[in-house]
Amino acid sequence: MGDRFFGIDVAYVQEVIRHQEITRVPLAPPGVTGLINLRGQIVTALDLRLRLGIPARLDGDPPMNVIVRTDDGPVSLLVDEIGDVLDVSGASWEPLPETLTDASKVLIDGVYKLKDCLLHLLDPELATSFAELDRRHADSSGARAR
Repeated sequence: MGDRFFGIDVAYVQEVIRHQEITRVPLAPPGVTGLINLRGQIVTALDLRLRLGIPARLDGDPPMNVIVRTDDGPVSLLVDEIGDVLDVSGASWEPLPETLTDASKVLIDGVYKLKDCLLHLLDPELATSFAELDRRHADSSGARAR
């Protein structure tokens, strides 16, 4: 997304699909884009750009869906594009860089140094956590009420 590369452990990924029609949900917390119909199953779609504090896309291309398994069922993470499955070496693992924003620090476990870039590893539990969304929504609502 943007000029950064993100990854998630493939063990959590159910499937990757092209853009699906999204039904908006009134009064949903920021980051919940809406719901998609995945072969008859209703799946919540989360805007990963917003969750990570990355500005909205300007090109107008629809996002892709990374369907992630959670204890509560599948959740769709909306992303700009899908890359390859990578086998990364533990030797290339690094802790979080100090330059990450607060939003990113919460959702990223660490980074892998690749040949041409850093691969930010998302924590699948926090990336799909509705509790984290609810907390942020409450924080932003309180700020507006002041």
